[in-house]
Amino acid sequence: MMKLTAHYASKPIEELPLLFQRILQNTIRDYYRRRKIRTLWTTLFSSFSSDDQDKKGEDFDILETLVVEQKSNTPDTQLERDQLIEIIEKSIALLPPRQREAFLLRYWEEMSLAETAAIMGCSEGSVKTHCSRAVHALAAILRAKGVTL
Repeated sequence: MMKLTAHYASKPIEELPLLFQRILQNTIRDYYRRRKIRTLWTTLFSSFSSDDQDKKGEDFDILETLVVEQKSNTPDTQLERDQLIEIIEKSIALLPPRQREAFLLRYWEEMSLAETAAIMGCSEGSVKTHCSRAVHALAAILRAKGVTL
């Protein structure tokens, strides 16, 4: 509500409910994105420590256990990966807005049906419908571009 009053106080009263809903949706998305990123690294790194080291009190260095797979970082595979990602991003941009929103929240942000429905302001059934249509549309677009996953 503070963002609404600070930035949109001069707007007509009829527009305020829609503006408030959009501000609320964006704030919720930002919160979950930040939380996901903050917990991701601690979760990943904590899974590398062994119980034996924790009991002995020894310092654990993640870099000592990190193994880099060289063949996956060749220029050819990197170029192919970058091109595939670009094709997928452009294909996602072609989706209708509601399908794109549902698809990104469910599969990119890994949110549950209930969370996605709350953010989108619709029922869980609608989220399922939007996601299903988005997946089928993306599959058709990618197939037409010669991409097989």
